[in-house]
Amino acid sequence: MTVTLETIKEAKKTIENSVKRTPLIECPTLEKELGGKVYFKLENLQKTGSFKVRGALNRIANLTEEEKKKGVIASSAGNHAQGIALGATAQGIKSTIVMPETAPIAKVSATKGYGAEVVLHGAVYDDAFAKACEIQKATGAVFLHPFDDEYVIAGQGTIGIEILEDMADIDTVLVPIGGGGILAGIATAIKGMNPKVKVIGVEAENAASMTAALAKGECCEVCATPTIADGIAVKKVGCKTLELVKKYVDEVVTVSEAEIADAILFLMERSKVVAEGAGATPVAAILSGKVDCKGKKTCAVVSGGNIDINLVERVLNRALINKGRRHQFKVKIQDKFGEVEKLLGLLTANRANILHITQSMYNGDLGITMQEVTLVIECSDMAHRDEVINKIKEARYEIK
Repeated sequence: MTVTLETIKEAKKTIENSVKRTPLIECPTLEKELGGKVYFKLENLQKTGSFKVRGALNRIANLTEEEKKKGVIASSAGNHAQGIALGATAQGIKSTIVMPETAPIAKVSATKGYGAEVVLHGAVYDDAFAKACEIQKATGAVFLHPFDDEYVIAGQGTIGIEILEDMADIDTVLVPIGGGGILAGIATAIKGMNPKVKVIGVEAENAASMTAALAKGECCEVCATPTIADGIAVKKVGCKTLELVKKYVDEVVTVSEAEIADAILFLMERSKVVAEGAGATPVAAILSGKVDCKGKKTCAVVSGGNIDINLVERVLNRALINKGRRHQFKVKIQDKFGEVEKLLGLLTANRANILHITQSMYNGDLGITMQEVTLVIECSDMAHRDEVINKIKEARYEIK
């Protein structure tokens, strides 16, 4: 099977009664800032919280009766796992999913909840893939690849059809990149329907496997480092997806961890959208100015919303720090009555909200009559933060 617009249309017919047609919403805030209309395709509202269910259901629907009897096995960072588990259980097929030990607890629990047997192995997706292949050889189960499979790619490509059906005059579509399945599918669909639409892939700097593959001209393994975009932390893209990306994708850009964190905060705070790191990468590319949106209609595919709840606080905290809205510093003051009150009064007078305060006299560098106060404050922005710090310095406090 070759992935074409026609096979993607067939996939759409196959899965349309089993998946949601997710909304395409406008972001007025970014239109004001960038001078162009920006839309979000909300696959975080899809069944299982991710686009992955589209490809998984299309793949399972095309299994033979003999293959169904053998059961299925897959490797996944979490979202493909849930799609496979949901689809397999619905058809009474035994499913085994191998996930990295670093997979978010929420994704592991959800996969088990959908009826799959879960095996945890390795630090990243590629380690889980190797283990899944080992189990497949021992059991004879049918391996369902999360991205380098024609039926999976076609299933993901149905997103592209929906985007152009809802917004025929879109200029640019931004898509996350992990193994390349969603990018390859959407690009194939969009270029088949309207070759003038620009398709841009976005990947995390810490796992830029598509950038490396395009530079080398072939699939190659990169040394992926930890990223909050765990859903796209892939060392090596698919060979099938790479060929489609070469053929249909106009550009690939990368975004940093800080930029992804900023995008998660923006989506949550300004658009009331909960996105996981991978799903926020297209928005990160827009916010960081890596994509020109002025005078254009741009669509960012928010591919998933399965963010680990334990990670949310850390990500938002980092984003607030990046924007100067949260700041930690230390001040040396005299250890006597009224000094802490005087310092806090200075902060209050300059509209800084005090989130946390600790006092210590145990620093060996402190004079006997001194104490060190550690403060976490909330400011409106970077300029306000600098203004507050300058006021403290002007009052002759020593800041670390």
